[in-house]
Amino acid sequence: MASFGLLDRRLLVVTGKGGVGKTTVCAALALLAARAGKRVLVCEVNATRERVAPLLGAPASGPFVREALPGIFTTNVTPHEAMREYGLMVLKFRTIYEAVFENRLVRYFLRMVPGLAELVMLGKVLHEVRAEEGGRPRWDLVLLDAPATGHAVQLLRVPSALVDTVPAGPLRHDAEWMQALLVDPARTGVALVTLPEEMPVNEVIELDGLVRGELGMAVAALVVNAMPPARFDAGEAAELARLAAAPPPLGPAAEAGRIQALRAEAAGRYLVRARAALDLPTTVLPLLPVAEWGPAAVEEIAAALAAAPPAEGRP
Repeated sequence: MASFGLLDRRLLVVTGKGGVGKTTVCAALALLAARAGKRVLVCEVNATRERVAPLLGAPASGPFVREALPGIFTTNVTPHEAMREYGLMVLKFRTIYEAVFENRLVRYFLRMVPGLAELVMLGKVLHEVRAEEGGRPRWDLVLLDAPATGHAVQLLRVPSALVDTVPAGPLRHDAEWMQALLVDPARTGVALVTLPEEMPVNEVIELDGLVRGELGMAVAALVVNAMPPARFDAGEAAELARLAAAPPPLGPAAEAGRIQALRAEAAGRYLVRARAALDLPTTVLPLLPVAEWGPAAVEEIAAALAAAPPAEGRP
């Protein structure tokens, strides 16, 4: 995993289809980076229920930056708080900000501006990437636990859309430096997360095309999560199918084994399809028998990420 250079960038965007485990992978990457001596900020975007801090065994941070573990800080970037920070940064004085941005009519108008919520939330994240303290970057690595596929593309597309449509001025200036940061492969990378299943693999292939083609961003790695183990060869799977009709306990046990063999075989085919379609370094994470996702599970994922040998995208 280290050879991917993922953690050497200043900003790593982690995204994929909903439910594929991207937030868990994000938390595990934060652990690895912190253990490598990096100061890490993990940003969730307008999350209804924060997950990163609780996965690390810490209380939710809310819209504030709080330390979840030594070297790992988390925050939930919301439109209101991001707008407040942006307003204070532009207007400098709290009284002026409150007079302008807290005005009911102004707030109503701002909610109606297309893309403004996404711009200020993304701007908050990217501002943290550029922020400095004591003459050095405030964060060695900012991890963005991005929304699922379509929403992530919409979020990351906002700066380029504004650059194309907004005349010269402060808003366009902000959009320009944000876009320059996003498309710089030395500073920013995207990690795609998927499951070895039909829909997630189809979606991640489409997402790769959008990120590279439409957004112009560098896709740095593919993480295939929850790969079931191949416990049985073809002959054993055939024998399990024959035994599945036997009375309990042998029959149900054989049926469970047969289903596992079918699932592992299908997962293997979808992994081959993903590797063939995406020219990316690929890490395959095992399916973990976890009853509850928390710090122990994140530790297991981090260990698997650290131990996984990099593989080529296309065979």
